[in-house]
Amino acid sequence: MAATHPTLPRVRATVLVLLAASILVACAGPGPLSRSRPAAATTAPPAPAPIARAPTYAPPEVPIPPVVAPAPPPVVTQQPTSDTICIVLPLESPLYGAAAAAVKAGFLAAADVGGSASRTRIIGHGDDGVLPAFAAAVESGAALAVGPLTRDDLKTVLALALARPRMLALNQQEDGSALPEGVYALSLSVESDAELLARRAYADGARTMATVASDAPLQRRFKAAFSAAWERIGGSTPRDYRFDPHPEILSLLRRELVARPPDATLLAVNSDEAPLAKSFLPPGLVYASSQIADGVPAPMLRDLEGVRYVEIPWLADPASVIFARLPHTSLGDPVLDRLYALGLDAFTIAELLANPIPPDRVELEGATGHLSLTPAHVFVREGRIMLIRDGQSVLYEPTQ
Repeated sequence: MAATHPTLPRVRATVLVLLAASILVACAGPGPLSRSRPAAATTAPPAPAPIARAPTYAPPEVPIPPVVAPAPPPVVTQQPTSDTICIVLPLESPLYGAAAAAVKAGFLAAADVGGSASRTRIIGHGDDGVLPAFAAAVESGAALAVGPLTRDDLKTVLALALARPRMLALNQQEDGSALPEGVYALSLSVESDAELLARRAYADGARTMATVASDAPLQRRFKAAFSAAWERIGGSTPRDYRFDPHPEILSLLRRELVARPPDATLLAVNSDEAPLAKSFLPPGLVYASSQIADGVPAPMLRDLEGVRYVEIPWLADPASVIFARLPHTSLGDPVLDRLYALGLDAFTIAELLANPIPPDRVELEGATGHLSLTPAHVFVREGRIMLIRDGQSVLYEPTQ
């Protein structure tokens, strides 16, 4: 919308004042002082001619130039002056500090094994310090910056950092838009798990799907990604149900699913809700997010019998020879263990991207899954499908 011009009222007032002044000067000025007095009138003098009112005009239209937002300054991809790899993490954040520490531990463990600890630099920051942290990476002449870790920090860096090194972001953009030049992305996104499960469900013979999802933002994202992938591969539009722990709502859910049984059900709920939700589902195939079994004790895992979900290889198959050289450590929380594995893979990929000419193609069996580099510079991750059977999580075999 064009802005209102602040001088128009003053222009209009000035025009009216000048017109009024000209009328007063023309009609009220005194006559010549030397003229003789006129004789007494014997007839009525003619009526004076009416004074025409000076026309008034609207003030001229003054064109107002449109407001144009200034173009954002161009972003400079910093040319490296060293082979240093900087990892930029919110280590000082009260909210994300523990997650950042897990990524850092995995990253440094892989660097030690690879003999590259000396070329690695850790740059920590707080909740509002990601831009100064990236400025420090630029000043160091880094060949690559690994980070940011959170979506908000990634958005900030891509929008406001005037210079940055080549980047390996550890998250993805919320809107899925294309990454700028010199930026790559590796993440533990639930979207990757949803895509894999949708393909698995279709291969298992399911064609109709119901989804039962809680209001947790992560579970809503998981459900939306699954539904989109499911329809892309030819499945019918899923029937969506909201998870509510109240018994009467759960009874209604059961009646509706029994009346119109789907071929399979997607359970998008947190682990503490999963056993209850599963008990109200009809018999059939059930798929769930990777958090479905987190923290669930073995006796309660029996309530999730037959559920299929995605797990990273680091936790699904820890004895694999692929990880024989890497130090295993339990952080006491599956979420932190997954972030430790993300740090392991981040270093392996960082060494490739820190080369003067980064590779166009990467296929890697990593701790977080099979990783493939796409032309959009995003690493697609494919984990392992697990099956809960007899109170244990085991690798799923399609013949089962």
